Amino acid sequence: MGFFGNFLFAGGAWASYDYEEQLPEAGEPWLAVTVHDSDVATVSYQPAGAGSGVAYLGLTPRTYFESADASPPTDVAREAAGLAAWWAALTGAATAARRAKEAELAEYLAEDIEPDIDLDEELDVDELDDAELFVEIKTALFLRALGLPLPAELEPMAPS
Repeated sequence: MGFFGNFLFAGGAWASYDYEEQLPEAGEPWLAVTVHDSDVATVSYQPAGAGSGVAYLGLTPRTYFESADASPPTDVAREAAGLAAWWAALTGAATAARRAKEAELAEYLAEDIEPDIDLDEELDVDELDDAELFVEIKTALFLRALGLPLPAELEPMAPS
């Protein structure tokens, strides 16, 4: 069984919440991370800027569940721009720094893999590092890239 967790960053701190319940109310800016079975992390954020307000780490739901109905199509460039704008609003970063952060964040984001592709063949497990195998590790690295502290549950999983 993989790792599961639901975390909300708002007001400078993390809070855990029950996924079965609605996302707790929070003033903007906020960022929520839902980790599902060490394979999919959904990152929701507001304000969304140029993005949709939802990005994925690891696999997208469309890929993981092999269903086009599991999530809207993913646009990595759009979500990287939205997340970089979110980061810039949080930190007060200048435009040049925001553009650099956009490129950095895009490296973490998942894109859809067509359902007719065999994931076992596409993803050579022997060639992947731990952050590619366990989305909670990638999530910790992603949150560090945003300059955020880690939720307590992810701290032991983060490479030093």
